[in-house]
Amino acid sequence: MTDSIYIRPLGFVPGPQAEHGNAIRLAGGMVYASRFAVILRRDGAVAERWLAAPDTMAEVLGHLPDTVAADAESQWANLTLAHPALELGARTVQLDQPQVMGILNVTPDSFSDGGKHDDVETAREHAAAMVEAGASIIDIGGESTRPGARPVWEGDEIERVVPVIEVCAAMGAAVSVDTRKAAVMEAALDAGAALVNDVSGLTHDPRSAEVVAARGCPVVLMHSPGRGEDLHEGGDYDNVVFDVFDELRNRRDEALEAGIDASRILLDPGIGFGKSLAENLLLINALPLFHALGHPLLLGASRKRMIGALGKEEDADNRLGGSLALALKGMDAGVQLARVHDVPETVQARNVWRGLRDAALTDFSDLPG
Repeated sequence: MTDSIYIRPLGFVPGPQAEHGNAIRLAGGMVYASRFAVILRRDGAVAERWLAAPDTMAEVLGHLPDTVAADAESQWANLTLAHPALELGARTVQLDQPQVMGILNVTPDSFSDGGKHDDVETAREHAAAMVEAGASIIDIGGESTRPGARPVWEGDEIERVVPVIEVCAAMGAAVSVDTRKAAVMEAALDAGAALVNDVSGLTHDPRSAEVVAARGCPVVLMHSPGRGEDLHEGGDYDNVVFDVFDELRNRRDEALEAGIDASRILLDPGIGFGKSLAENLLLINALPLFHALGHPLLLGASRKRMIGALGKEEDADNRLGGSLALALKGMDAGVQLARVHDVPETVQARNVWRGLRDAALTDFSDLPG
């Protein structure tokens, strides 16, 4: 018999005063949660489910089986954990509010912007425009990971990304490298990248965890079901939310065992990677649960196929509205990083969202008149 426990935030309020202080600040950000489901899973099936508020959580946790008690206490502590800022070269990225990561693909075949930024000058201009628009990080990738994409030899990938990383770092941008290969990670970090974004969660290349640990850089561990060249294969889930949560925890634990510091790990549920439309929607609606793992979250849903499916739009370049809807959904869930193609529009939406959140801390019922 195998037991596992999950604490899912369910109820959200504009600020703690709405519940007379009986709410938590989720992951140290701008979202407040007041109601939670404590879910006991036994041998893959939900066995029990309790509802709790902050003032009743201790009582609920006190009745849990010994097999999950320690994990439940850790998850509850993680939900209120404020994460330190990311130190990315000369840039500091605060994680107490949502930040925007701009996508810069230097590939001929990426699903949305393939071939648009192949030369260094065009890529530099696009990166500069994203930074000017408010992107906190520029994520540079040299291999498409769309379904059916052919793998790229690491030497070719290095030739694509290194010159672009160098010019972006030279202009003062915080740069991450989107790669699953250790040699590309090394070359990118030498060129000025400060963060590794690995869509395989450090499982594709046996040296990658060693490289990240040795360099001491932050790393994004994304969930993808495929362990070979095709990251989309093998997406067979009993319950996609619990299964992705468990797998991200496993990949996090493997990273810790490899010597990567916990404060340098970020997690990404991998929207669109080996998941159906229904599974992607379940994951997005359950995003607050993933704060229980105790790490900042990244959401990469920009222009993805699910938007086309829901909005009946085949052209990836015409999915701005859906991309903004998903980015805002992530912000409502307390996600710290939104990885997007459309930086100016997302930053504007984020700024309005942030203004509303700030204003909500003043309870209108307490105002005179």
